[in-house]
Amino acid sequence: MSSDVQVLQPQGILDGTKASQFRQEISNLVDQGAKTILIDFKDVSFMDSSGLGALVLALKTVRAAGSKLMVCSINEQIKILFELTSMDRVFEIFDSREDFESKYAAQSS
Repeated sequence: MSSDVQVLQPQGILDGTKASQFRQEISNLVDQGAKTILIDFKDVSFMDSSGLGALVLALKTVRAAGSKLMVCSINEQIKILFELTSMDRVFEIFDSREDFESKYAAQSS
């Protein structure tokens, strides 16, 4: 995978207690010059509105830096949260990291 792509893989429950740390990790990746950030939700069991808010703020940070933020491997609960809030139209969502890699490689070649 290209070195322009950084993967962030949060774990457990993404809620108010983890939201600011999550945003900080994404800001750090942007500061390090990441052009594309992929958030792999494979190990996230639950996300609430605080986690979603952190994700939206992170998206603004990433876009302001001229980079891209994408997500993959969301579970059914997160998928429903995205659909209820129309975030499924805002974020580019991939089924898995492999799905992202094959599509991203095709886009960037």
